[in-house]
Amino acid sequence: MKERPIIFNAEMVRAVLEGRKTQTRRIIVPSMRTADSQFELHQQPDGSWRPMHTFNEGSFDSKGCERPINCPFGAVGDRLWVRETWQAIHDSSDEHGNVDERTWMPSIIKESDSYWHPIYAASWGNEDRETRDFPWRPSLHMPRWASRITLEITGVRVERLHSITLGDICKEFGCGLYDFRPATYGFQVWEELWQSIYGEESWQANPWVWVIEFKRVEGE
Repeated sequence: MKERPIIFNAEMVRAVLEGRKTQTRRIIVPSMRTADSQFELHQQPDGSWRPMHTFNEGSFDSKGCERPINCPFGAVGDRLWVRETWQAIHDSSDEHGNVDERTWMPSIIKESDSYWHPIYAASWGNEDRETRDFPWRPSLHMPRWASRITLEITGVRVERLHSITLGDICKEFGCGLYDFRPATYGFQVWEELWQSIYGEESWQANPWVWVIEFKRVEGE
């Protein structure tokens, strides 16, 4: 079993914590000499996926330049630790237990200690920088010790971005089928979310994506 980091925004973190979000999709980046080539992905006996160029006359496996690829986030049974927007602070309290001084960690430490404790933007609220009196740190800079969410991968597959079903959109957003009325609205919301993260060109390209299913590991 291996552990790897994965980034989620605040909205998705809350959905994971509440047990509503159980899927995520990430763009597949094959090691191709011609990045703009059309290609298909074919699963191999060892569980990896081989990119194959697609031409008018059918599929052509260029072998030498198209190495089989594995999901960079792991396989079934592996674990993911979630990176999210965060900070580490220390509170000093008065004799009544009220916080009278708050300091934030000036630089990221490699190991946890009893002085600093991590806090998370997803759970803090909407206070501005001046009110909360400390800055948030980007999720990319979160070390393992500060992560509060561990996930176990329960499934990995590939598909085209536009192939998502309404049921899977619900697993991505952490909502129910009846939250989208009419049902086509769910696909519109999915398109808008994707474009807000990756841009309109990515949506139009309809890329291959890793579909990673997971469950939260409680107590870790």
